[in-house]
Amino acid sequence: MDRKLLYKLLSIGLLTLLLMLPLFMIEDQIRGRSLRQDEVKENIARSAAGAQTLVGPVLAIRYRERGAPETRKDPDTGQITTSRPIHEHLLTLPAKALDIRGKATVERRSRGIYQARLFHLDLSFAGNFQVPGHLGLSSQVELVDAQAVLLLGLTDPRGVSNDPEVSINGQIRRFEAAQDGLLEQTLPGKRLELDLGSLPLDEASRFDFSFPLKLTGTEELAIAPSAEANTIELTSDWPHPSFQGRFLPRERRVDGQGFAARWEVSHLARSLEATLQANDARFANDSRREVLGISFMDPVNVYLQAERAVKYGSLFIVLTFAAFFLGELLRRRPVHPMQYLLVGLALAMFFLLLIALSEHFSFLLAYLISAAACIGLICTYLAGVLGGRRPALAFGAGFTGLYGVLYGVLQSEDNSLLMGSLLLFIALGAIMLSTRRLNWYRLGEPGHGEGEA
Repeated sequence: MDRKLLYKLLSIGLLTLLLMLPLFMIEDQIRGRSLRQDEVKENIARSAAGAQTLVGPVLAIRYRERGAPETRKDPDTGQITTSRPIHEHLLTLPAKALDIRGKATVERRSRGIYQARLFHLDLSFAGNFQVPGHLGLSSQVELVDAQAVLLLGLTDPRGVSNDPEVSINGQIRRFEAAQDGLLEQTLPGKRLELDLGSLPLDEASRFDFSFPLKLTGTEELAIAPSAEANTIELTSDWPHPSFQGRFLPRERRVDGQGFAARWEVSHLARSLEATLQANDARFANDSRREVLGISFMDPVNVYLQAERAVKYGSLFIVLTFAAFFLGELLRRRPVHPMQYLLVGLALAMFFLLLIALSEHFSFLLAYLISAAACIGLICTYLAGVLGGRRPALAFGAGFTGLYGVLYGVLQSEDNSLLMGSLLLFIALGAIMLSTRRLNWYRLGEPGHGEGEA
């Protein structure tokens, strides 16, 4: 192989590696902007309310029982006394049935160019508890007394914007902030408490309850289905929900006007212990939490899409340099390595323009402006490098196709492998067909290559 040709190949390879540096810098810049977006979300959540997880309501029953007789001998007098100590225990009862209905509206909060989404929930709870006689314990247990407390767990009580009137068997009561540390054993995390008073020991009790709840949170809502029979119905004007958690909706509708979803979860499908721990900070990021969830997601995450786009930057550069090199072989018009470098930098500049413009415009508009600017710049430059408009326009058509395929990949992540594979296959096919009659052993000879394709 001719030495000049070998040196050209080596220089092209070196330039390709060199151009990875600006691509890495742009990718790092995108990550930095994305982290700043997350910081703004956390800042807004600290000022308003964070992601919310609702647990309950559940019934915590504190009861005391008399223990077995204990005999004690006084070491000084030798007197023997018998007593029965009193032990205190906690019993947790889920609701027999729980019906939650609500509507969510979504509000955008901005800090500069960054945004977060707050949801405002208007909920209504209704259900009942059934406490069996003698608390369902063995008749051999001698009960002294029992006290019932209604508990409602939520991640961030600052998001409660009303003082809900709780109807218990027709009587109006009100929640109070968590006061009894012992109830942390029943419902870990932050909660609201409502003291229901003493329970009859030998008779069954029933508590029918209902209450409204206005709740604000940031971007994510989770509900732990703690009852034996749970029915949850939610509607919203947000058209881009992401249903998450261990339980998906039995029925759902999503369109441009918003969404409606309905869940039905029985006690056979969930673990009560795991459900009650849904608000425990130790399990906050555990994907196995027994919850149903909704994320009021942004349909276009510009930072995620820009980061995905820049990963294809190396492919753009390789295909462009391959086309330049092929043009050199077939047209016998040399392209200087500096010209390779300048075109490669223009390709890298597209990704920087994309992330900068997408923070101020829609992603599609930012993509079109960035692509048009870079294609126009490269075509104008190549018209002089290649000595005419026709080859420059041919390259411009190729770049237009590349950017079109890339946008399709970004919009359809499920088909990204298929589209990328087809692009590489087409590029390889074009190179093979263009060079099918080229004698690679005679590339160094003067006059060889032109018109042999």
